Amino acid sequence: MPEKMILFSGSSSVGKTAVLRRLLPYLKEHGHTPMVCKIDCLCSEDAALYCSLGIHAVSGLSQDICPDHFLVSNLPELLAHANRHACGLLFIETAGLCHRCSPATEHSISGCVLDCTASFHTPARLGPMLTQADFLVLTKIDMISQAELELVRGQLNRINPGAVLFPIDGLAGYGIEPLGDWLLSLPDCKSFENDRLRHSMPAGVCSYCVGETRVGGLFQQGVVGKIEFGDDL
Repeated sequence: MPEKMILFSGSSSVGKTAVLRRLLPYLKEHGHTPMVCKIDCLCSEDAALYCSLGIHAVSGLSQDICPDHFLVSNLPELLAHANRHACGLLFIETAGLCHRCSPATEHSISGCVLDCTASFHTPARLGPMLTQADFLVLTKIDMISQAELELVRGQLNRINPGAVLFPIDGLAGYGIEPLGDWLLSLPDCKSFENDRLRHSMPAGVCSYCVGETRVGGLFQQGVVGKIEFGDDL
């Protein structure tokens, strides 16, 4: 089995792929054999990008299924695939769609990638994929001032004081070495058996999850949430 399973989660367009395309060759140059799986919904060309760098890569397309639920359902197969290809490091890049889901497991190394140029309120809206991450990658640091970067650092330290922060310029590659060295310094996982999610997934068993298209209370079954209006009598 792989020595480490490393999750790269984060919202869409924060720079997850830009960081990985710098990080994976760095790890390969230092004698390691990384593999990456890109989880997306309808299409993805990222696997071809990683393969062009000499990195073994696969894509998983969830189609009509929540991509994070899809990922967790495929973890045993991904680990087995990495083992067959003798890849010691399994990187998983999430689709970056749901801010509430967190497919991180207790035996994985969980990272969350954030765009420093996003709204100052964005981190508080990310849920467990940020609050339970082991490390945080701050991208696009070349587009903000040092003072603004320190404000972002302070906010993230309040939300997740235990996470290690890595400011990175994914385009230029600045900051990749400290992240790569830190990941390699972590102890290898002895076994992925009996692994568990760090946080439960949101319920996804309403009538719309299984194809219902009609709108109205008569057609809503399963787990259904309703807004509470304070002005109702």
